[in-house]
Amino acid sequence: MISMHLRRAIYLLTAVLGIATCMPSSMVAEDMIYPGEDLTYSVTYLGIPLGTVRTVTEGWTTLGDQKVAKVKIYIDSHPNIPFVSLHSIYESYMDPSITFAYRFEANTQVEDNKWEFDQYVFDYPSKKLTIETFRGKQKIRGSSYPLLKKYNDGSSILFAARRLLYAKKTYRLPTAVMGDTVNTVINFQGTIGEQQIDAVNYPIRTVYLNADANWTGIYGLSGRAEGWFSDDDARIPIVAKMNVYVGSVRLELVKWKRGSWQPPKAQ
Repeated sequence: MISMHLRRAIYLLTAVLGIATCMPSSMVAEDMIYPGEDLTYSVTYLGIPLGTVRTVTEGWTTLGDQKVAKVKIYIDSHPNIPFVSLHSIYESYMDPSITFAYRFEANTQVEDNKWEFDQYVFDYPSKKLTIETFRGKQKIRGSSYPLLKKYNDGSSILFAARRLLYAKKTYRLPTAVMGDTVNTVINFQGTIGEQQIDAVNYPIRTVYLNADANWTGIYGLSGRAEGWFSDDDARIPIVAKMNVYVGSVRLELVKWKRGSWQPPKAQ
């Protein structure tokens, strides 16, 4: 139960780093995909390390006959947390517009060192979303939903939000989260501010957004969340916060690789 709670908390923390919809953006879509981009975040509660989230942009590939951008997210609990061992790998295959997904896959280590595989297939021509979970080669659950709009998942939304960071609009968005479909209200305020992280010795110039998910997870996990992105062309997520039953959990950028990019200095 603790492991599931941590999994949901970190999953939604990655989500608040980027949730958006397929609206036009001034940024060229392909500029958002920087092959080899590698970002690592710490997840803490009151300074206590809970785990890490790492996002890796693999670049362009194909899914069937569709050109897609592929990204991965690695989620790992801290080894010193008692009774919890969480390891997940998320993969998202995004449309070239970088605003919605065609496919999402998640491999998660569960009890007895076994792995569970979740698969989301967004079949837009058939207007059907299929979600299935396997343990080994055995299917243990499955569901389907009408697919009347473009959907994001917990990985693709990161990049959609980076494109729409300066939208200064509020959207109600369809989102596939933890085997279910939900609506999430995102307020792209465009407010310029600054954040301090341990990885650099100066305040970083950032752009702010907040989100309210229309659901509550187990153990009091709420959908209220905040995110701060770098105020530059890269629009890198710097910090995110979300409330869980124990209080506010913080996700902070600790390592990065994206060419010569460095966090922009606040004035």
